[in-house]
Amino acid sequence: MAEAVSRADARDIAPREPVFADLLIEGHSIAARSGAVFQRTNPITGEVVTIAAAADTQDVDDACCAAAAAFSAWSATPPHRRAAILRQARTILQARADDIAAIMSLETGGTLDWCHFNVTLAGQILEQAAAVAGKVDRPELPAPLSDTASFVVRQPAGVCLAIAPWNAPIVLGVRSFAFAIAWGNTVVLKTSELCPATQRLLGGIMTEAGLPAGVLNILSHAPEAARDIVEALIAHPVVRRINFTGSTRVGRIIAEISARHLKRCLLELSGKAPLVVLADADLDAAADAAVFGAFFNQGQICMSTERIIVEDSVADALLDRMIGRAEKLKAGDPAFAPQPLGALISENAGRRLAGLIDDATRKGARVCLGGKVRGTLMDATIIDGITRDMRLYSEEIFGPVAVVIRVADADEAVTIANDCDYGLSGAVFSQDLARAFDVAMRIETGIMHINGATVTDDPAMPFGGVKGSGYGRIGGLSALDEFTEQRWVTVSTTRHPYRM
Repeated sequence: MAEAVSRADARDIAPREPVFADLLIEGHSIAARSGAVFQRTNPITGEVVTIAAAADTQDVDDACCAAAAAFSAWSATPPHRRAAILRQARTILQARADDIAAIMSLETGGTLDWCHFNVTLAGQILEQAAAVAGKVDRPELPAPLSDTASFVVRQPAGVCLAIAPWNAPIVLGVRSFAFAIAWGNTVVLKTSELCPATQRLLGGIMTEAGLPAGVLNILSHAPEAARDIVEALIAHPVVRRINFTGSTRVGRIIAEISARHLKRCLLELSGKAPLVVLADADLDAAADAAVFGAFFNQGQICMSTERIIVEDSVADALLDRMIGRAEKLKAGDPAFAPQPLGALISENAGRRLAGLIDDATRKGARVCLGGKVRGTLMDATIIDGITRDMRLYSEEIFGPVAVVIRVADADEAVTIANDCDYGLSGAVFSQDLARAFDVAMRIETGIMHINGATVTDDPAMPFGGVKGSGYGRIGGLSALDEFTEQRWVTVSTTRHPYRM
């Protein structure tokens, strides 16, 4: 059934008629062994969007064994051939942008602009993965030790487990497997239960691009089975690496399970990005970046600007500019008309945001714009006067809420920026670049932008965080260590008289 999903023209699907997503195992679109399915509903209307196969541990074993069986041939496939398949996948992905966006919007409530952005960036990731496909085949040649020649070679690690989230399902779905496949690994992708059809589309695209059977296998599962499925996948003896993108809460669980099995994992987790605005900043540029970073995809991005830390002398002027830009950002159902903002992923997310705002206002914060939640819809919200005793100060928001924290000077700004469990992305605005660089280097994040938005991505650059935002890097050659094994090989040119 899922082959139909992977080739469906969304215009031929009735707006509220469910689509079907089966498993992809060894190149075949199949139902779960048990025949079980689960439903994904639209977060705005509650109507069923997707009926998806609900894998169990037998299906896990099938997928892992299929990936293991495909590894020998795929790892021996010339890099130029692997690159050609990735580039063909990009072509197919882009040609199907409208179809993909339609299904993604229905499953996640995202705007069509956001969905198309996913397709564009995912295509760039495929191209970058293709560009570096040959890097594992170039041995390093250290200086020889007397009559022994030494080589340092990289080889694909083996079967890699990819666990992708719902909030950027095409970007993060592709990123979860593209570099691993480029370097000769095979992959089992566990989709998010919140967008199974969207991420299952990727399997059909890769298959059509020429990817051999078993190189990419895709499993979906019912929400209540998540822990059992994840444990079975990590524990499976053929799995060598784990690549997880998601919340810090779940990331800790992934890390603990992986540690028990002595398996290396790449964790890209939660964020609470600070955007520091110094007194000499270009306030118009800072306001543009703050509004974009806080509200793109309803703030449901790991790099979203969650803290605008501004010197008090310019705080009012910056706030006025932000309100002027954000007041037109209203949320609505993207299925009926283009909207600046789409939906939150669930009503539970809306209730959580309402609780965060209520806590802040009871403790003295001021809602300058928005602040109301309507089910899964929430307009752009700006809150001033955030202090350390408020939950908005320390908890990841993951919604369209920008909070303003006023500080006396740059040193206090750095202190506040670092007073956080997370450290993924950040930004600083100042017209004095030397000063901006000094501040940027003192803020504890894996990614830092000077006079730019916190939401910025480049598939060639190392992407990842510090502290509670995880560890490891993906993007370009920075991912080599994550998906390849580095080996030392020697060749003796003379006979050695080994004696005890």
